[in-house]
Amino acid sequence: MTPETTILVAIGLPLVGALAISLAGRIGPNIREAATAITSVSLIWVVWGLISTLMEGKSPSIEVSEVMPGLSITFTVEPLGMLFAALASGLWLINSIYSVGYMRGNKEKNQTRFFVCFALALSATVGVAFAGNLFTLFLCYELLTLSTYPLVAHKGDAATIRSARIYLGVLLSTSIGLFLPAIIWTYTVAGTGDFTAGGILAGKLNDPEIGLLLALFVFGIGKAAVMPMHKWLPAAMVAPTPVSALLHAVAVVKSGVFAITKIIIYIFGIEYLFKSPSSEWLLYVAAFTIIVASLVALRQTNIKRLLAYSTIAQLSYVVMATAILKPLAEVGAALHMVAHAFGKITLFFAAGAIYVASKKTEIHQLRGIGRRMPWTMTAFTIGALSMIGVPPTAGFVSKWYILAGAFEANNLVAVFTIIASTLLNAAYFLPILYLVWFEHEKEGEKDHGEAPFLTVLALTLTAILTLAFFLFNGPVIELASQVVKGLS
Repeated sequence: MTPETTILVAIGLPLVGALAISLAGRIGPNIREAATAITSVSLIWVVWGLISTLMEGKSPSIEVSEVMPGLSITFTVEPLGMLFAALASGLWLINSIYSVGYMRGNKEKNQTRFFVCFALALSATVGVAFAGNLFTLFLCYELLTLSTYPLVAHKGDAATIRSARIYLGVLLSTSIGLFLPAIIWTYTVAGTGDFTAGGILAGKLNDPEIGLLLALFVFGIGKAAVMPMHKWLPAAMVAPTPVSALLHAVAVVKSGVFAITKIIIYIFGIEYLFKSPSSEWLLYVAAFTIIVASLVALRQTNIKRLLAYSTIAQLSYVVMATAILKPLAEVGAALHMVAHAFGKITLFFAAGAIYVASKKTEIHQLRGIGRRMPWTMTAFTIGALSMIGVPPTAGFVSKWYILAGAFEANNLVAVFTIIASTLLNAAYFLPILYLVWFEHEKEGEKDHGEAPFLTVLALTLTAILTLAFFLFNGPVIELASQVVKGLS
């Protein structure tokens, strides 16, 4: 199988899997979940198989269709997209394991539809990762929004549907109202929308226009949750916890910051933006989002809402790192997509496990729960320390690179933001850890232990990944460095 064919297989495999899951659901839950597992393992094998091709210096590309002259659906493997696709495919398997334990333990309805939509969302995610131009990126981006809507609306009650409509409304309105015009403008002035090392806009726009086009892209890509385009993310917390993990760690939010990073690097070009004063606003908006979202997280009493605002802040780390426009910071942006994914999926898995085992959703209810759920809360602790950036966790590695890039650029705003947000992260996570491990439960608490085995297994695996990334991050750094090398 050629690398070009492999790209199509990687995108099509989850679609075939979705059909198989749907048919298997009519036979029984065990067959359905076996189909999910086989599909997710197969996707890892196919996607990760492209890494060796990329390391050989090749960048396979395939044009699926030319919609009109100069406008095609094209998929290309490059280092940044490869990193995102490998991350999403790998975590889908673990999320699938977790989902089986969660959905069964919580006796959720419509489980077949849930697993089918998950597979469809992964197909769109791989499409986003391998998009070879802006038009393809937009199509896959929209398909990801549509395929995840049923997951957010899964419970089906009035309040859930209302929140799911906010999710859908914000993401569709920003993409159609801002992202699409930005794409059309780019094709008009550059004659192409292909992702190209060094960018395609140099000399095509005047300085004020550069800042305006950048704003259309950044705010049009609502999935990145840059304020004020963040309202959809807390609204989406009505979804089951495996969906929250998908939204916050695997696919949706990562597709947002990935798209912004890819557009800055391959459409604008780092050197071109560095010379443009009208693009400097992005760093300040990202810094504002980081600080304000962290302050809002401090006030949250619900576990998932706290994690949602933490995600908003952590996403803008990637945006800010990209906006620093220095090689070390660009590597840090790529690393933080991975580090945040490992740590945040662990936190959401733990929150879901707590709910399945005890039906607790509020922070004050976690008093002393570490004694009843030691595996779950140890994983939660690791995830929280990674969000803060404490060694030996993944978060320390990515923050180190971002901070190094900020010093390289002599960017005091970025340095201050990283330090201040780290302190704020500690301010809202450390009291929870104290409550969990050092406080005592109230008398009369309902007796419970750990969540179902598969749920605990999944969160244990992601916690191990969060720690392992601190020591074994070489391949990821090499992939991230390939992005910077390709620009020189």
